Amino acid sequence: MPVNLNFKAILFGALFLSACVPAKEFQALQDNNSKCQEEREKLTTENEALSKRNAELDASVRLLKTDNEQHVYDSSQRAVEYTKIKEERDILKNRYAHLQQLQEGVIDGSKDETRKLLLQIQKTQEELQQKEDALKELERKLYQRKLGLDRMQADLEQMNKDLEARNARLLELERILSSKDSIMNALRKKVADALFGFEGKGLTVTMQNGKVYVSLEEKLMFKSGKYEIDAKGAAALKQLIPVLEQNTDINIMVEGHTDDVPYKGVGDLLDNWDLSAKRATTIVRILLTGSRIEPVRVTAAGRSQYLPVDAAKTPEARQKNRRTEIILTPKMDEILKLLEVN
Repeated sequence: MPVNLNFKAILFGALFLSACVPAKEFQALQDNNSKCQEEREKLTTENEALSKRNAELDASVRLLKTDNEQHVYDSSQRAVEYTKIKEERDILKNRYAHLQQLQEGVIDGSKDETRKLLLQIQKTQEELQQKEDALKELERKLYQRKLGLDRMQADLEQMNKDLEARNARLLELERILSSKDSIMNALRKKVADALFGFEGKGLTVTMQNGKVYVSLEEKLMFKSGKYEIDAKGAAALKQLIPVLEQNTDINIMVEGHTDDVPYKGVGDLLDNWDLSAKRATTIVRILLTGSRIEPVRVTAAGRSQYLPVDAAKTPEARQKNRRTEIILTPKMDEILKLLEVN
């Protein structure tokens, strides 16, 4: 029941009682009622100040980080609900106190009025308890939400640390790759300088995908269908050996390639696979014999006809495909170590 109606009821009771009680007691009741009204206005003022303060706190809550916006929104909603329940609780407390005062002031009144007041007080107590329970539950939920936000903040901080570590590894990887590219460019120049007299005469030096390719045409290295190396080809390889000896961090792959014409030789060679592999091992032996090149750096491979540089079925295309390639690759140990780090 609103306070104004209670006040009117009491005032009516007081007027009613004024006919039955002395004027002095009636004046006492009026004074008591004035005090109650002053107390009510004071509590109302305090309640407005509390509401204003609580609104300021709500505004502060909305300044949470964008990454936690949804969680902050939930928290602010619960904070508003919390404030509302708290305000309702305060109002009920005031009503309860006021009713107690009224009860004390009308003890001499009728039994029916006293009974009504007691019932109203009991109802108010029950409502107040319900609000208290709801307030405690909301406090518990707000605490759980805070724990969730704290865990999310910790996860975000850990993710930032992991990202910084990965960025550092990426920068280091880029530095190593740049260094490898510089080394391979310098190596390509050294190889080209060492083989200067042979370039354009069945030998080319190129760089692709961070690797140096020395392509040796068949006419420079071998007779058709043979794997014994010619003198010119052996001379070219010997000029390459000092460069390979000096660059110990370079792996060496020797690949033999043929055209698509089936091999019709005799002896131990059965097909183009055998011919391409045999030519590769022949060049490997020349590179390693009497040199300081570590064999662990060298690989020989036969690719047969299956990696042509020109797929046309013309004599010119087949001539291009009959080649041996020496592929120089930088060792990737540093890069592999970085990639292995989680």
